[in-house]
Amino acid sequence: AWSIQENSIDYQLLVFLRPPPGHSFHLEPDTTGQLPGRPSNIRVVLECVCWKKQVLRGTLCFLHQHEDKLPKDQSSIVLRTLCTSSYLDMQKVACWAQRLLRSAWLLLPQSHHCQLTMLPSSQSCKFLLISTANMTICTEIVFAV
Repeated sequence: AWSIQENSIDYQLLVFLRPPPGHSFHLEPDTTGQLPGRPSNIRVVLECVCWKKQVLRGTLCFLHQHEDKLPKDQSSIVLRTLCTSSYLDMQKVACWAQRLLRSAWLLLPQSHHCQLTMLPSSQSCKFLLISTANMTICTEIVFAV
């Protein structure tokens, strides 16, 4: 979604998160047994990928592989960065996206003409771009699974 005012443009981008290979996301119901309107309890679950092992060589199934054949560090860096316990932590996802955007911004040619300011947010990645011509672009990246 986007809107234009006098000297500003507001964007809202929806980014779908995909689980790492061998994992899936499961939205857990709230205390009443209903699925929540906004994802809050997203469990990250190991999935069997034995069928992939036959098609794609080198694919390890963390569920069925013998422990001595698994890498010493079974947990992916993505899971360690984005999860708390076995749940996707949207605050960690937002912080990760902000760090990624901040470091990528410096590599773009537009960084010489616009100032990037990260805005506080715990469930999304919000930032503000101000150009040398005083045009303001406010963007929010919202994550969905």
